[in-house]
Formats: sequence, C-alpha cells, structure tokens
Amino acid sequence: MNLPEISVKRPVLTIVLYLAIIVLGIVSYMRLSIDMLPEIEPPMISVLTTYKGASAQDIEINVSKRIETGLSSISNLKKIRSTSIDDVSAVTLEFEYGTNLDEAANDIRNALEMTKANLPDDAETPVIFKFSTNMIPVVMLGVTADESYFGLNKLIEDKVANKLKRIPGVGTVQTIGGPKRQIVVDINPKKLEAYNLSTERIGQIIGAENLNLPAGSIKMGRVEYNVRTLGEFQSAKEMEKVVVGQQNGKIVYLKDVANVRDSLEENTRDVRMKEKQGLLLMIQKQSGANTVDVAKAVFAKLETLKKDLPADVKLEKVMDSSETIVDSISNLSDTILYAFIFVTLVIIIFLRKWRAALIVLLTIPVSLIGAFVYLYFSGNTINIISLSSLAIAIGMVVDDAIVILENTTRHVERGARPREAAIFGSSEVSLAVMASTLTIVAVFLPLVFITGLSGILFKQLGFMVTITILISLFAALSIVPMLSARLLKSRKDEKPIKNKTLKAIDSTLGKMLDALDDFYQKTLNWVLDHKRTTIIISAVIFLGSLALIPLVGTEFMPKSDQGQMTVTMELQSGTRLEETSKYVLEVEKIIKKDFPEVQFYSGRSGTSTEGFSSLLIGQSEGSNIANITIRLSKKVERTRSIFEIADALRKKIEPIAGIKTLTVSTSGMDAIK
Repeated sequence: MNLPEISVKRPVLTIVLYLAIIVLGIVSYMRLSIDMLPEIEPPMISVLTTYKGASAQDIEINVSKRIETGLSSISNLKKIRSTSIDDVSAVTLEFEYGTNLDEAANDIRNALEMTKANLPDDAETPVIFKFSTNMIPVVMLGVTADESYFGLNKLIEDKVANKLKRIPGVGTVQTIGGPKRQIVVDINPKKLEAYNLSTERIGQIIGAENLNLPAGSIKMGRVEYNVRTLGEFQSAKEMEKVVVGQQNGKIVYLKDVANVRDSLEENTRDVRMKEKQGLLLMIQKQSGANTVDVAKAVFAKLETLKKDLPADVKLEKVMDSSETIVDSISNLSDTILYAFIFVTLVIIIFLRKWRAALIVLLTIPVSLIGAFVYLYFSGNTINIISLSSLAIAIGMVVDDAIVILENTTRHVERGARPREAAIFGSSEVSLAVMASTLTIVAVFLPLVFITGLSGILFKQLGFMVTITILISLFAALSIVPMLSARLLKSRKDEKPIKNKTLKAIDSTLGKMLDALDDFYQKTLNWVLDHKRTTIIISAVIFLGSLALIPLVGTEFMPKSDQGQMTVTMELQSGTRLEETSKYVLEVEKIIKKDFPEVQFYSGRSGTSTEGFSSLLIGQSEGSNIANITIRLSKKVERTRSIFEIADALRKKIEPIAGIKTLTVSTSGMDAIK
C-alpha cells in the first residue's frame, strides 16, 4: 500500500498523527523566544587589558602591540586590529567563518600566558571577550537627579541595578557615567619629609589596613563561630586615625601628614539627559532569554522601584529594543494573516466548493505549525527571518494539495466513488507532486550551505521553507486523500444550490472562469502559432531585466524607520571634555528648538573610568568624541520620516565650527552606540 491508500484506509492513524504535529507545534511555539534576528556570533574575539594611568600612546606601545605580536600566530586568524585609549587596550581578532570560537579562545588564553611576562607590571590580567547579539542592550534608561545627584551612582546601584539583576532573563546591569565616590588623601610634602616618610609608604600602609581578614574560629558549647577582623574603612574619619609611623617615641597618624576628604572621582565622562547631568543604566539579557519578556519584566519592576527613590530622581527610557521587535513581528504576523485570507479567497473562487476549499486549507496550519517544532529543537527564535520564511511558504504549501484534490475531483465527476477517487487520484499524480515539491526544495535548501554572516541569516530561511514544503507534501499525500474520501460527494449525492444569492454568485464565477479558460486557450494557440516571436519577446524581457540590475541599489539590510537616531561628533584630537560637552549642549539646543518629533535625547562624551562599557556597546570613546542618542515619536504620530529628520539635523549641525567628523545614523543597531 502506498501513502494515500494507507491514509484513506486508516483515517484514525492519520488524524492522530497530524494532531500530534499540531500539539507539538503549539507547545514549541509557546516556548520559543522572540527576537529581531537569529542569534549572530561573529567570528571575533577581543582581548581587553586595563593599565591604569597610562596614556593612549603608552597603551599602544607597551600593551596593544605586544599582545598583537603574541597572538599573531593563532590558527585560522583572518585579521587582527587594536584600539588603544587611555587606560584600556582592546585587541580584536577576526577569524574565518566556521572557526570554533571556544577552541580559538583556548588558544588565545594559552598565548596570553606567554605574553603576560612582556606586559607592564601594573597592567591587569587581560580579559577574553566574545561578541554576540545577546550583548546588545535590551533596555537603556536615563537617570537624572537634582539634590541627590552626588550620590546618584551608589543610589541607583543599590536601589535599582541590584534588584533588576534578580529578574529572570536579565544578564548584566551596568551604569555608565554619573558621579562616583572617592576618598582623596592630600599629602603635605613638607610634613612628610619632616616625619621621614614617603608617598609610597603611605599608600602601602593604607592598602594593608583596608582589609577584612579571617581570624579563625571559636568553639562555644555545641556551636562553632567563624571570626573575622573587620578592617575596611567606613569613612574618611577612620582613615585619619591610621598609624603611618613613629618618631621620637610619638605615634604619627595619617591626619598628621595629610588631609583626608570624602570626594568624587575626577569627571572623565559627561552623561546628560535633556541637558541635565545624569547616568545611563544599560540592561542586557541572558543568552536565549526572550527579549520582549525581559523588557516587559524590567519596566514592570521599575514601576515598583521608583517608589523607593527620592522624589528628585527621574528615570526615563532611552532605548527599548523590544518595541522594534514587537512592531516588526506584528507586521509580519499581519502579513501572514492577510496571505492566509487571500489564499483562502483564491481557493474558494477557483474551486467553487466549500468542501474542497476546506480540505486544501487544512493543510496550511499543519505545515506552518510544524515549522515551529524545528525552531524549538534547533534552539532558534521567532524572528523576522523565520516569519518571513512562513510568509514565503504560505502560498506554496497548498500547491500539492490543490493538484491532488483536482485530480480526485476529476475522478469523482466521472462517476467514481470518493473513496476510490481519493486513492487512485492521489496515486496518479503523486510522482508529479513530489517532483514539483523537490524542485522548490532544490531552490531553498542550498541556502543552508551559505557561509559567513549571510549564511547565519539565511540558514534559517532555507531550513524553514524546506521543512514547511516537505510537511505540506506529506499532508497532500495523506490528509488530503483521507479528507477527500469523507468530505467529497459523488455526483448523484451532490445537492444543487438552493439559495438564489449563492447560486447567482456561483453562476457568475463559473462564467468568469470559463472566460478565463477561453482567453488562455486563445493565448496558447497564438503562442504555438508564433513560436519565433514568442522566443524573441521572452529573450528581450529577460535581457532587459538583466540590464536593469546595475540600476538597482545594494545594501546589507534594508533601511527602516525604527524611531532611533544617533549623532556622533569627533572634534580635534586632544580637545578637553569640558569643551566637547559644550558642543553636546549646543546640538541638544538645536534638537529641542527645531525638532518637535524628538521625545527624548541623551548625550555622552569622554571616557568611562572602567573602560569596557564603550566596547560592550560598540562605541568610540575619547575626550574629543561625543554621542547623542535620539528617540523619536511613533511613525504614525509624525509627518516626517526618520531619514528626512536625519538630513535636516545634519544640515543644522554641519555649520558648527570645530567638528572634525559628523555622523547621523538612523540604524536601530547604531542607535545604541
């Protein structure tokens, strides 16, 4: 027995099989994460090294070049480059696509062990850092304050960041900018010399005293207690009482040779929200977490956390990547729904029998839902690539079912019973249907073998369309014959249409389709009678199409209005942070005055003290570099597109003297830079 015969003779088995596919598909769908694109892990690894107090030039000579030399012999290495800024070296290694990055990271780790001996003694241990789309911030928040500004960093760390880290799916929560507490010891050189002490000695003593140490244990009865000596300083007053020496039998305290004050770190980074000083809170998700769910959970938690903050502390949304994802997924979902409706209408119009239309339409959900099983078990997500695959496939999944149903209907109209017609009609065209389906598979399956970044994006497309089409073939050869045997009526059992309106519609559609058949027959006769002319016309159209290729622009990803813009300004090298901040304020005033579409903007300039935050979000740093992130109102609420606004803003900023390079980006990915 072939597949159609088995399906017709064992309907329960067929129904249970497809119910299992549907249930498994629905369960898989409910457990899938939602994201903009498939997870992309570019074949790049960075080695980040901190060398406090060193200039960019010193970092390049003493750290970056030495690490480059030590890592240049790593296998499968395609390119190596370095970025050196004050205090931080970033050496990026780019590998050939397909390289196992875990093995590459181990090779780098081994090479660094030999390179450490050549690095400065004060340089910290190099950190290996792998890139992934999971590192793109899910949410960025701007925090401002008035009276609470000087304690803002610690306040946000304790009251907000630590609590957000406990949310399921949240990976890291990092603050950028803002004031940071620092205990300053102003040493009096004359007193230091009088007591025969040195600055290095003072530093060593402070470091040795500022420690919590274990002090063993005490056993009392049936209980054992661990004992610790608490030596970490709690205030500047405690530090003043530290003994730093002895002279002529008199104890010398730190306060005798220095002034200890509770202060703030030197400002190396200026962060502003709508012209007010503040800080940024960057929230990243864990690998595999649902971006939309994480963003919802973060904003829900923030509503509770705001109640514990002082009244002058304000939190505002700078960026929410889930908004773009939800909009894109919603648009594609609507497209799939419209496609399903139009496919339904076309089938009903051409088949003109609701039973036949129902049989064909039942193959669509089975085929599409089955694709979610592949997504779940392959560890993929619901994204614009996977949904685009379904949108492409939805019109093709009914092709096989229509061919088999049409042949079955032909046998029924010739007097065969529906059961026999379903078996023989399906078997007759099964090879032709399989051949046409495998032709489609031959087009899409090779996409999975594409390498590079394009391969990462289109691999899912190739698999999704291939799996969906193969499921539709299986459905056409099994469920369609089974339903045809039970739903189709023989000519003697078929009842005429009694409703006048439906009868008129059916008659009109019949005349239209007959007219279409006549037109096609006449066209086909003309083509067969004018073979040479037909070939010439086809060749002209084909060659004309090829001639238009140079006129069509190319780009990696189509431009889209995501409501996020970034302005990046680079001034003359060596420009002070205070001067760069003035440029930021000037641009912000232009935005506030001339662009009513802007809902929020934040400006950043300078270098972060930890050095790594800029590298994590792909932004350049320096006292002469400024970035302004702009969030626009929704697309339907403004008259100008994001591209028109960007052009207008660029024209407003360009006349400002002193700007070396200016970039106004409309990409959602660049908006977080």
